Amino acid sequence: MIYDSAQYVKRHWHNRNRVKTANGVEWLTIPVVTKGRFEQPIDQVEIEKPWAEKHWRTLELAYKRAPFFEQLAPTVRGWYERADKEARLTDVNTIFLHGIAGLLGSTTRIVGDDAYPASGVKTERLLAICRAAGADRYLSGPSARAYFDESMFSSAGIVTEWMNYQGYPEYPQLNGAFEHAVTVLDLLFNTGPEARRYIKADQANLV
Repeated sequence: MIYDSAQYVKRHWHNRNRVKTANGVEWLTIPVVTKGRFEQPIDQVEIEKPWAEKHWRTLELAYKRAPFFEQLAPTVRGWYERADKEARLTDVNTIFLHGIAGLLGSTTRIVGDDAYPASGVKTERLLAICRAAGADRYLSGPSARAYFDESMFSSAGIVTEWMNYQGYPEYPQLNGAFEHAVTVLDLLFNTGPEARRYIKADQANLV
């Protein structure tokens, strides 16, 4: 589920990710309009153009020597060409989410949170969405611990699992020592069809 009715947070992962370059790890950020727009939901965030061509040049420079860059470059470049036509951050993120899921062979259905009736805020809203979807298990990233009330889910009979991004299997990377917290494109460009195996191994890192 794409939970884009949640509040946009500056300097978070909503509009940026990290790439591993010859000069170290760098942020790759999609510029967005925030001036005068306080507490806006993610699905209302607009992009400041241009941005896509600069992103692509950064990726090309960082990964052109990666074993599977040449093979995957046309596909990823195509995502950027489509994304460059979009005005909203959520539409850009959706393009990349579907594209990456496809390369990884995922058949999980991806829908927006507007597909389910829900009310309330924070944990209450998430619980309403899970109930509407008929979920019995909820997987969350660790940053949600700051506001998430796990007891509400437990009382509703829904098991909460937390992703642990540390300690997952290392894979061959360019430019020195292994870095965990980088874009999944790093994994794809470096391992190609083996990327799915690393992702599956990472599923053990649930707490």
